[in-house]
Amino acid sequence: MKLIPYTLLSSLSIAAVTSALAASTSNLPQLKYFDIRGAAETCRIIFALADQPYDDARYKIDPATFSSPEFLKAKEDGELKMNLNRAPVLVTSDGQTIGQSKAIERYLAKQFGLMGNTLEEEAMIDCIAEHCRDVKDAARYKGFSKFTKNKTEEEKAEARKEWFESDMPTMLQKIEEAVKQTSTSEGCAFGSSTTYADVAIWALLRDCSAGDVEDTKMASEKCILLNEIAEKVGTNEGVASWLKKRPESMF
Repeated sequence: MKLIPYTLLSSLSIAAVTSALAASTSNLPQLKYFDIRGAAETCRIIFALADQPYDDARYKIDPATFSSPEFLKAKEDGELKMNLNRAPVLVTSDGQTIGQSKAIERYLAKQFGLMGNTLEEEAMIDCIAEHCRDVKDAARYKGFSKFTKNKTEEEKAEARKEWFESDMPTMLQKIEEAVKQTSTSEGCAFGSSTTYADVAIWALLRDCSAGDVEDTKMASEKCILLNEIAEKVGTNEGVASWLKKRPESMF
C-alpha cells in the first residue's frame, strides 16, 4: 500500500475546502448594477432586511465622463439581454437572469416572505409600493433635477419649490390615509409585519439624494404613520448595518 505524505494530504484538504467555498460563492444570487445606489438600491435593502447573502457586482463609473467600460463589456457579452441591455439584472442561484428593477424587487420580496400570505395581501402590498412609485415618477415629470435640459435654472428652482411645498406633501398625505386602512400595527404599512410596502416607503422618504433630504423631511412631516414605517425599516439591524458600510456614490 502506497502511503500519501501528510503534506500532500493537507494540500488536498485545503484545495477541497477552497473549492467548496468557491462553489458556495458561485451559488449566491448576483445583482449586477453600476457602482451607485440608483435603481438597484431597494434590491440591496431587501437583501439586507432579509439578512440574505448575495454577490453585489458593480460596474465602475468614470465620474468625469460617466462611462463604464465594465458595463459595456457586460452588454457586449450578452449578460444584460434580459433587461434590454440595461442594468440592473439579477442572476439567481440557479443561473436564471431577471431584468427590470421592480420585477427583481418583487421576486426578492416574495422569496423572503415580504409579500403577504395570500394573493389579496400581495396585491395590497403591491398597491402601496406603486403609490410610492407614483410619487417618484411625479417628481421626475416635474422637471427640476440637474439632468433636466429644457428648463432654465430659475424655472427648475420654481418647480422644485412647488414640488416640495405643495405637490409632494399632498401625495404623501393621500398615501398616509391609504396606509391607515391597511396597517394593524405601528411601523407597518400592511398588517402587523414588515413587508415590501414598508421598504418602498423607506426608499421614498429616507433614501433620496443628499440635496433632497431636508426638503423631503419637511414635505412628510405631517405623515406620522409613514415616518414610523420608514424609521422601523431604517433601524432594522441588517438594514442599519448595510447603510453604514455601503459604498459612497453620486446618487
